[in-house]
Amino acid sequence: MYTTIAVEDGLANVIQALHNAGFKTTPLEGTELKNVRAAVVKGDGTDYFAPEWPVKMPVINAAGRSADEIVDVLRDRLS
Repeated sequence: MYTTIAVEDGLANVIQALHNAGFKTTPLEGTELKNVRAAVVKGDGTDYFAPEWPVKMPVINAAGRSADEIVDVLRDRLS
Protein backbone atom coordinates (compact mmCIF):
# COMPACT_ATOMS: atom_id res chain seq x y z
CA MET A 1 0.00 0.00 0.00
CA TYR A 2 1.27 3.42 -0.92
CA THR A 3 1.82 6.18 1.58
CA THR A 4 0.24 9.41 0.35
CA ILE A 5 2.07 12.67 0.97
CA ALA A 6 0.47 16.09 0.38
CA VAL A 7 2.92 18.44 -1.34
CA GLU A 8 2.58 22.20 -1.67
CA ASP A 9 2.45 23.56 -5.22
CA GLY A 10 5.85 24.50 -6.63
CA LEU A 11 7.84 21.54 -5.30
CA ALA A 12 8.04 19.46 -8.48
CA ASN A 13 11.51 18.13 -7.62
CA VAL A 14 10.20 16.84 -4.29
CA ILE A 15 7.21 15.20 -5.97
CA GLN A 16 9.53 13.42 -8.42
CA ALA A 17 11.83 12.23 -5.62
CA LEU A 18 8.85 10.96 -3.61
CA HIS A 19 7.49 9.06 -6.61
CA ASN A 20 10.94 7.54 -7.22
CA ALA A 21 10.99 6.42 -3.57
CA GLY A 22 7.59 4.72 -3.85
CA PHE A 23 5.38 7.39 -2.29
CA LYS A 24 2.12 8.61 -3.79
CA THR A 25 1.57 12.38 -3.78
CA THR A 26 -1.41 14.68 -3.84
CA PRO A 27 -1.59 18.48 -4.02
CA LEU A 28 -1.76 20.13 -0.61
CA GLU A 29 -4.07 22.85 -1.85
CA GLY A 30 -7.71 21.83 -1.87
CA THR A 31 -7.02 18.31 -0.62
CA GLU A 32 -9.00 16.53 2.06
CA LEU A 33 -6.21 15.39 4.35
CA LYS A 34 -7.85 12.36 5.99
CA ASN A 35 -5.90 9.80 3.89
CA VAL A 36 -2.64 11.74 3.89
CA ARG A 37 0.21 10.59 6.14
CA ALA A 38 2.38 13.73 5.95
CA ALA A 39 2.71 17.09 4.22
CA VAL A 40 5.63 18.92 2.62
CA VAL A 41 5.53 22.73 2.53
CA LYS A 42 7.86 25.27 0.95
CA GLY A 43 8.48 27.02 4.24
CA ASP A 44 8.00 30.48 2.78
CA GLY A 45 5.78 31.67 5.62
CA THR A 46 2.49 30.41 4.19
CA ASP A 47 0.42 28.88 6.97
CA TYR A 48 -1.69 26.06 5.55
CA PHE A 49 -2.37 24.46 8.90
CA ALA A 50 -4.42 26.77 11.07
CA PRO A 51 -4.21 25.93 14.79
CA GLU A 52 -7.86 24.89 14.92
CA TRP A 53 -7.46 22.19 12.26
CA PRO A 54 -7.50 18.67 13.73
CA VAL A 55 -4.48 17.61 11.67
CA LYS A 56 -2.02 15.28 13.36
CA MET A 57 0.72 14.40 10.90
CA PRO A 58 4.32 15.33 10.20
CA VAL A 59 4.68 18.60 8.30
CA ILE A 60 8.07 18.81 6.61
CA ASN A 61 9.53 22.21 5.81
CA ALA A 62 11.35 21.96 2.47
CA ALA A 63 13.27 25.21 2.88
CA GLY A 64 17.00 24.55 2.74
CA ARG A 65 16.61 20.80 2.11
CA SER A 66 17.23 18.77 -1.00
CA ALA A 67 14.50 16.51 -2.34
CA ASP A 68 16.49 13.47 -1.21
CA GLU A 69 16.79 14.87 2.32
CA ILE A 70 13.01 15.32 2.43
CA VAL A 71 12.50 11.68 1.36
CA ASP A 72 14.90 10.57 4.13
CA VAL A 73 13.06 12.67 6.74
CA LEU A 74 9.71 11.23 5.67
CA ARG A 75 11.00 7.66 5.78
CA ASP A 76 12.32 8.29 9.29
CA ARG A 77 9.16 9.95 10.59
CA LEU A 78 6.75 7.45 9.05
CA SER A 79 8.63 4.30 10.04
